This record gives sequence, structure tokens and C-alpha cells, in this order.
Amino acid sequence: MKIGVVFPQIEFGSDPAAIRDYAQTAEGLGFSHILAYDHVLGANPDRPGGWRGPYTYTDPFHEPFLLFSYMAALTQRIEFATGIIILPQRQTALVAKQAAQVDVLSQGRLRLGVGLGWNQVEYEALNEDFHTRGKRMDEQVEVMRLLWRDQLVTFKGQWHTISDAGIEPRPAKGSIPLWFGGSADPVLRRMARLGDGWMNNQSKPEDAKPILETLRTYLAEAGRSWDDFGLEPRINIRGTTPDVWTSLVAEWQALGATHLSFNSMYGGFTTPAQHIETIRQFAEVVGVKPG
Repeated sequence: MKIGVVFPQIEFGSDPAAIRDYAQTAEGLGFSHILAYDHVLGANPDRPGGWRGPYTYTDPFHEPFLLFSYMAALTQRIEFATGIIILPQRQTALVAKQAAQVDVLSQGRLRLGVGLGWNQVEYEALNEDFHTRGKRMDEQVEVMRLLWRDQLVTFKGQWHTISDAGIEPRPAKGSIPLWFGGSADPVLRRMARLGDGWMNNQSKPEDAKPILETLRTYLAEAGRSWDDFGLEPRINIRGTTPDVWTSLVAEWQALGATHLSFNSMYGGFTTPAQHIETIRQFAEVVGVKPG
């Protein structure tokens, strides 16, 4: 099982040197990947009509593709994962282009996690329809994979038209691993048909078990094997202590996790150094070793 870290961007600040130190420390400790969340805009809770959500306009989010491009130039082995890019609020061909660019510059170190998102204000500001986001995602995945694979693409769908055009550069391997977030039934069916893995948000292994059984059923219905599908849970510092980290890693691995990320946000830290020290502690406790 590959073990990585969640970049704690809403608590980390914007100092390029600190971001460099985090990426290089994570790689030096032997973590396999860095995962970053995605939000383009944050809403004001005091806006007319009100608004509720886990993040607001005061929470900083580094743009994942640019963040990973910077980190890739400062590292050699560590991989990068978006967890997740809110795909339907972004232009499909542009996401394909940006992801391919990061993959090329990092020499194949990108894993693209995608999801539907929940922030209607963000969709509105990006001029995309919040209510059709699920229906559009199937076609978006098809279009991205065509653009990554083929030099020239001609495509006419319900949501996209490409007339004999393509992107360059394209991923060296002709594709990028495409994982899904979310756990609603339509999302599970979609990832079973189209995805390479699931990034789940359940903090306890027992909460994920019934969802995993459903996902296994949908994979079988799609003619796919669980052995060819990935699973990435997260261990959050909030609600845990170092004495349970090792057992949680073992429980997730027993459930079939192929990847796992440690999230140091909401641990009461106020400086980048505290986050860096905490991932160092996690690596020591669970036995992450430099490669």
C-alpha cells in the first residue's frame, strides 16, 4: 500500500519556501504522494440568501495543477494526486491540457482525482450548470481520455464538440490514472464503469465496508475486477491519536486499500513547521521508509 500526505493548504500559508520544504520533506521521508484539494472560489456566508459550507472565502486553496508543477520541479520521485478536481465546473479540454502538462513535467507522476463538488456558488461564478454536473461527467471523462490518447480527436456529444483537433504535449503513457471521489449511488456506478480507483471520505473503516460491497457489485456488473481498481482512504489527525494510526493503516489495508493519505489539517497547528513535524511523526509511527 502506498502512503502519502494531504497538503494542508487551508492552514499552511503561501510561502514558496515552506511549500518547497513540505514537498521535499514528504519525499525524503518516503511518502509516495502528495494529495491536494480543489476549490476555485469561496463564498461569503453573509451573502444575501445565506450560505453554508465547510469552506468560505477566507480559506486559501492553491490551484492544484500549478501547485503540483511547482512541487514537481523541486522533487524527483514523489507522486501527485488531486483529491479532487471538481471536474464539471471546469472546461473539459482545458483540464485535459493542464493535467497532461503536469504529467509531462513531472515525468508521469500525476494521478487525477475528479468529483462533482457541492458548492453551487462556485459553479455559478465559473459559468457552469450545477444541476447537470453528474450527467456531464461521463462525457467529460470520455473526452479527456480521447485527448490524452489520440493526436487528433473528432467528437460530437451532448455537451462537447471537437472538430479534428488535439492537445500537445500529451501524457507519455497515453493516459493519466483517473480516480473518483464521492459515495452517492450514481457516483459509485460511474466510477465502477469509468474509474481507476476511489478516493473515499469515510474516516472509519467500518463506515466504508457497506459502500465497498456495493462498489464491488457494480464493478462486477461492469465486467471489471476489484484487483484492477484502487482504493484510497484518509487518516485524519482530527479524531485520532498516534497510538491508533498503525491499527488504522492495517484495517484499511485489510479492506483492500492500495493507497492511503494522512491529513494533518484541523490538528490545531498554526505554522508550516508544525505540519511538517507531524507528517514526520506519522511516518515514524506507521513505518514509512525512504525509498
